[in-house]
Amino acid sequence: MTRLALIGAGGKMGCRITDNLKDLDTYDTAYVEVSDTGRANLERRDLSVTPLTEAVGDAAVVVLAVPDVALESVSQEVVGSMQPGSLLLTLDPAAALDDKVHRGPGVAFAIAHPCHPSLFVWEPTEDATRDFYGGVSAAQPIVCALVDGTDEDYALTERVARDLYAPVSRSHRVTLQQMAILEPGLVETLGQTCMEVIKEGFDRVVEQGVPADAARDFLLGHLRIQAAVLFGEVDGTFSDAAYKISQRARPAIFRDDWHRVLELDDIREQVREITTA
Repeated sequence: MTRLALIGAGGKMGCRITDNLKDLDTYDTAYVEVSDTGRANLERRDLSVTPLTEAVGDAAVVVLAVPDVALESVSQEVVGSMQPGSLLLTLDPAAALDDKVHRGPGVAFAIAHPCHPSLFVWEPTEDATRDFYGGVSAAQPIVCALVDGTDEDYALTERVARDLYAPVSRSHRVTLQQMAILEPGLVETLGQTCMEVIKEGFDRVVEQGVPADAARDFLLGHLRIQAAVLFGEVDGTFSDAAYKISQRARPAIFRDDWHRVLELDDIREQVREITTA
């Protein structure tokens, strides 16, 4: 049985992880939470709170499920009580890339992050398919990065991550820098921004009088097939007209140097904003 300390166990991400861990007999889990709301969340799950120093002192794995802006101060408090040979696991690369995660002597350090269920995953039931975040019923891939440690530490990282984010379909090993390129770079800075603009376009056409239900059905259906074609889910292509109009629109919508947001220098600036209170 692995002794695990979950810091921030009653928070937004912490509760998802807590729900996956609380019934597993492979872990002896200590739940650490300081906020009143978080403590109430744990009480509703019939779980007691353990003081931080007690929880961390004999833990083989310490998971920090706390906001990015709190990782610097929390990790500084935590690592002083961790034992050599233990593993510190965070859930996002931003603070690590910004050198704001404190390390302890002889303590391995890794990061594990969920990919969330794909657009193209079908579960046995509609309810399971509607687990959009993952970690409840829909299988999701994960990415793991070992920042400091051995292959054995990576194996432990992946095993724990599969339980934190279960059910997991597959795991990808990446570097810290690659994980940061994925998030925030690819999925937040680029992907979310593009989706926000698409939603603003939807709102605009509704304001112009297009029925909202018709616009929603038309847009989401086309987005699905566009994604399927572009990512090889179907053996298809777009019409000549669609290609022609997308090439016309690109310079009107995107700057020529938009791809700089995926370069590491720019991503370091992005994460600095994320980790600064």
